[in-house]
Amino acid sequence: MPNWRWNKSASAESPPGATEDPLALARESLRELLEDPRVPAEVREALAQDYQEVEQMLRKLEQGHLHMAAFGRVSVGKSALLNALLGERRFYTSPLHGETRQANYGQWREFREGNVFLIDTPGINEAAGESRERLAREVAARADLVLFIVDGDLTDTETQALRAIADQHRPILLILNKVDHYTAAERETLLASLRRHSAGLVDPANLVTAAADPAPQLLIRVDAEGNEEVSERRLSPDVSRVRERLWEILQAEGKTLAALNASLFAGRLSDQVGERVLAARQALGQRVIRSYCIGKGVAVAFNPVPVADLLAAAMVDVSMLVHLSKLYGLPLSRREAGGLIKTIGAQMLLLMGTVWGVNLVSSALKLGTGGLSAVVTGGTQGAVAYYSTYVVGQVGERYLAQGKSWGEGGPKFVVREILDHLDRDSIMEQAKREIREKLSVASPSV
Repeated sequence: MPNWRWNKSASAESPPGATEDPLALARESLRELLEDPRVPAEVREALAQDYQEVEQMLRKLEQGHLHMAAFGRVSVGKSALLNALLGERRFYTSPLHGETRQANYGQWREFREGNVFLIDTPGINEAAGESRERLAREVAARADLVLFIVDGDLTDTETQALRAIADQHRPILLILNKVDHYTAAERETLLASLRRHSAGLVDPANLVTAAADPAPQLLIRVDAEGNEEVSERRLSPDVSRVRERLWEILQAEGKTLAALNASLFAGRLSDQVGERVLAARQALGQRVIRSYCIGKGVAVAFNPVPVADLLAAAMVDVSMLVHLSKLYGLPLSRREAGGLIKTIGAQMLLLMGTVWGVNLVSSALKLGTGGLSAVVTGGTQGAVAYYSTYVVGQVGERYLAQGKSWGEGGPKFVVREILDHLDRDSIMEQAKREIREKLSVASPSV
C-alpha cells in the first residue's frame, strides 16, 4: 500500500548538525496532513471530524497548550480531583452516577503561563452510557497525558481501558484516590497490588495517591458534666503527590508531550486516510476489472478466429492493468503491463493447467464449427477468458496495492492465495450468464 504517512521531503530537511524542534516537526506534520493534495474529496468528507481534530490540535500546538485528561470509572472522584488541583469548584461533582456527560475543560494556571488544561470526562463502565464511554476514550486518546483515576484495585474493565490507552503510547499517571478510606496497612497492600497489575503499562514512579474529597471526621466533645456533642470537621483535599508528580513530568517532558501526541494522532489519521483511499480504489478497481472481464468474455465468445481471440485477450488484459495502475497512482507503461501479464500468466499456467486446456479445446471447437452459433460454441471459451482476466485483475490489483511489489512470497504466493480464495465455479457461471445476456442483446436472432 502506498505510504500516506507524512515524511519530510528532502528540501525540508534540516541542515547537518541542526537541532530539530519536536513541536515544529509536529506542526509541519499536521499541516502536511491537512494540505495533502492526494487525499480524495470523498475521503476528506468521510473523515471530516478527524480533520477538524487535526486543525484543533494544530492550533493547540501553535498556542503551546498541554491537555491532561482525567479518565476512570464512574464516581472514582475525577471531577473532585481536578477541582482540588485547580483550587476551585470548576467541575461539577455529585453522588449520582454519570454526572459528567461531556468533556469539560479547566485551565491549570499553577503551571508556567497557564498553558496546561485539565479535562474531565464521563465515567466508563456506566449503564446506558456507551456514548459517554466512547467520548471518554476519544478524549483520552487525544490528551497529552492521562490521569487514570481509581479508588481501589483495578477491575477487569479498568485493566482493559488502561491497556488500550497504553497501547496508544500515551503517558499515564495512575492515581489511587480516596486513600483516606483505607488504613495505612490496607493502603500499602493496595498500592503493591496496583503496581503488580499495572506492570508494563504504567511507570511505577507514576503511581501516586490522593484524597481529593476526604470524608468528614466526626468530633465528639465531652463537657464537664459528661454530655457528648458530636460535630463534623471537613478536611482539606490532599492532592500534593499528584501535583508534585505532574510538575516533575511537565518540567522534564512538557515540551515533547504535545509534539508526541500530535505525531501519534497524525500517524493514526494518515493510516485511516490510507485505508479509506485504498478501500475506495479497491471498490473502483473491482468495477474496472468486471467491465474488462465482460468485454473480453464477449469478444472471445463472439470472435470465430482463435488466433485473434488470443491477441485480443492479451490486449484487453494489458489495457486493464494500465487502467488499474493509473487508478492506484502507480502508472505502468504498456510494455510493463505486458511483462506483468507474462509473470502472472506463467504462475497461472503452473497452477491452472486444466483451465488453459479447456481454453484451447474450446478454441478448436469454435474453429471446427466454422464459427456457427457463437452463443453455443463460444460460451465456454468466453467464460474461461472472463475468468482468466478476473484472476489477472485480482493479482494485478494486489501487486499495485502493495506498491508495485509482490511481497516476501513472490508472485507464485500471491497468485496461489488469490486462486485459493476464489470460487471458480460460481465465477464461471456468472461469466456465462453475463456473456449470454450480452450476446443475446447483440444478436437477437441467435
